[in-house]
Amino acid sequence: MRVFITGGSGFIGQRLAERLIAGNNEVILLLRDPGKTPELMHAGCQVIKGDVLNKPALIEGMRNCDLVFHLAAYTRPWSKDPEIPYKINVTGTVNILETAFKTGVPKVVVTSTAGTMSFSHDGRPVGESTNPDPEFHTSYERTKAEAEKVCVDYSRKGLDVVIVNPTRVYGPGELTKSNSLTRIIKLYRKGLWRILPGDGNSVGNYVYIDNVVSGHILAASKGLSGERYILGGENLSYTDLFRIIGEESGSVRRLVRLPLPFLKAVLRCSTLFADITGLQPLLTREWLDKYLKNWIMSSDKAKEHLGYDIIPFRTGVGETFNWIDIHENQNGK
Repeated sequence: MRVFITGGSGFIGQRLAERLIAGNNEVILLLRDPGKTPELMHAGCQVIKGDVLNKPALIEGMRNCDLVFHLAAYTRPWSKDPEIPYKINVTGTVNILETAFKTGVPKVVVTSTAGTMSFSHDGRPVGESTNPDPEFHTSYERTKAEAEKVCVDYSRKGLDVVIVNPTRVYGPGELTKSNSLTRIIKLYRKGLWRILPGDGNSVGNYVYIDNVVSGHILAASKGLSGERYILGGENLSYTDLFRIIGEESGSVRRLVRLPLPFLKAVLRCSTLFADITGLQPLLTREWLDKYLKNWIMSSDKAKEHLGYDIIPFRTGVGETFNWIDIHENQNGK
């Protein structure tokens, strides 16, 4: 199978490309900087230099393709140019789908986020249709929700397009901002992470990277056009999350609870500094508000319709520590 991937240098994209290559598929990557993924290039991937706003590159990449995975997105919590998230997440998706439609690509899988479902208002799990009028916290959620509407529009035109919505992804992979939980897992074991967000009771959904990759492949083979599927894992409070990380690391550490007013004051100053200097803040207040809500998510639809499966968080953390050990030994750290 000939497969075109955008966002192939990202956390999920790299792992997906590796899985597809291992399955003897012909993989074409759209990369702004081809030097970012030399391992994949050496494995025989074809690379198209460009981005989702470069229509000629999209046409070249999708020529004679059987499948497109669209993972490229602007995920950062802040942008000096407020138009950039919309251009990449919405206009970029329009370009992908329009090109796929015109070039006759049989199927497109678009990666969105579980954030478009909104949070748990009443403590019950959120599914794909739980919140018909979702409340968004960030420009990332808003623009990805707009991109999902574009996907539905193209499905009505006759393009076979499926949406997948991962939750908070962790596991083996480059320690970028997209893989922030794995960075935290590593820091915790070294004794360098001592923060418990809020009161520790906020619940999030955490999913292992290989489950997400499998979910993408299942969506490509079994997903229905115009539908979206949550690719989640286990729902855990911050207290339980760090307890399991501590137990699997062999050292449960005492964490400091930071009061919400203090956190908001720090982020207010950080955002102001970013506005003045143009430097990226670590987090913004809107993202803090998001992470202190309860995000209790259900993957029942993906399990029932796609055959999606998950591993327990404890197992995933153990696998992540194994990968960190191997990675550090290989790099002499």
